[in-house]
Amino acid sequence: MPEGDSVYKAAAKLRGALDGQTLTSTDFRVPAFATVDLSGQRVTSVIPRGKHLLIRVGDDSGGRGIPTGGVSEPGTGTSTGVTIHSHLKMEGVWKIYVPGERWRKPAYLARGVLSTATKVAVGFELGLLEVVPTASEDSIVGHLGPDLLGPDWDADQALSNLLSDPARPVALALLDQRNLAGLGNVYANELSFLRGVRPSTPIGEVTDPARLVALAHKAIMVNRDRPSRNLTGLPRGKPQYWVHGRRGDACLRCGTRIESEQLGTGPTDTRFAWWCPSCQK
Repeated sequence: MPEGDSVYKAAAKLRGALDGQTLTSTDFRVPAFATVDLSGQRVTSVIPRGKHLLIRVGDDSGGRGIPTGGVSEPGTGTSTGVTIHSHLKMEGVWKIYVPGERWRKPAYLARGVLSTATKVAVGFELGLLEVVPTASEDSIVGHLGPDLLGPDWDADQALSNLLSDPARPVALALLDQRNLAGLGNVYANELSFLRGVRPSTPIGEVTDPARLVALAHKAIMVNRDRPSRNLTGLPRGKPQYWVHGRRGDACLRCGTRIESEQLGTGPTDTRFAWWCPSCQK
């Protein structure tokens, strides 16, 4: 699943293509929003929030088809704007084309198409796509903890959130977007390795958890500007991850075989974990 750094880069790509531009056509291939037409409206901002993408669209140019419930200015009947909310989930990706350019993925995988005079943004295999009043964004992302790549980042609050359930395995605590937003399974496993703790260790037993939070912020900040994620610092062609996805391979530090197991029991709280038995005591 794309993690916060991937979503950050996707937002930058969309921002470069759409920000400040007027939409010439929109095509939402999701039944609930298939009739929504935002043509004639201007894209005012593209915001990454944890693993979520928010494309804010104004309606001062007279666009049509604002979803029922859009917020209106008092006495005008005019909606103040909507947000195109997407979540990439496992396979989702936004691609940018020029008008008339052949798409490099099958059209049946497209879930949303946003066109301007010079660019076409196509969201393929999006796990979630919806159009909501911008004033209601909090109902979508208000539950998220401090965003590791956002202006609201607050290390102290993130630490407090993590320690609120001291018995929870460290990997699952890091993955809970209510604690801090942006980390996925790759970071949860790699950070556990770098701090020398097994992913199953209760977060309350982690020595100096503030250092874990600081390392999480540093690692994702470094990778947000890299073309591909790298947690080992090794050159291209060498392993980019210490443990993630490397079951049975030799640890890059000590040579011990990497092990793995499933953490969690609930349908929304189950993840696969990897670790080095020697480096992570």
